[in-house]
Amino acid sequence: MRYTVVDQRGTASFVAPCEALVPLLSACVGGARSLDELLTAAESFGARLLEPVSSGLAVFDEHNAYGNHAAIHGALEYLRPHELPPFRVVDDRTRQASLQPVKAGAIIFNLPKRRIVQIQNTFADVQRMGAQSRRLVRAGWQILP
Repeated sequence: MRYTVVDQRGTASFVAPCEALVPLLSACVGGARSLDELLTAAESFGARLLEPVSSGLAVFDEHNAYGNHAAIHGALEYLRPHELPPFRVVDDRTRQASLQPVKAGAIIFNLPKRRIVQIQNTFADVQRMGAQSRRLVRAGWQILP
């Protein structure tokens, strides 16, 4: 599944197992305000995302520095969506890629606006997750489609 996270610093997108959804939602309930906080909190709920996503973004930053986005554009052109490494949204091409579902779907976590947008989710509709959904709403999160 593609997960795209918006925080105060920008937008990052990565592919991870569907099972990471519940830990990410739990991290939202816990008040995560940044990508790092979200990934760190998700680790405590069993998701192993912090190292691969952080390392992938560090490589992205190194290879796409100073506005030269040839590396990510090449990856977008030659790799299948599920093969893409973690990346930052830096232009229209990366924005479009960040919105493309991978296998079971695509979900956006907008941390500043406390909004979860399910572009496509055939794994587990967040609105139908019972107690988890109620905790998100009580914590001030808005769940869209």
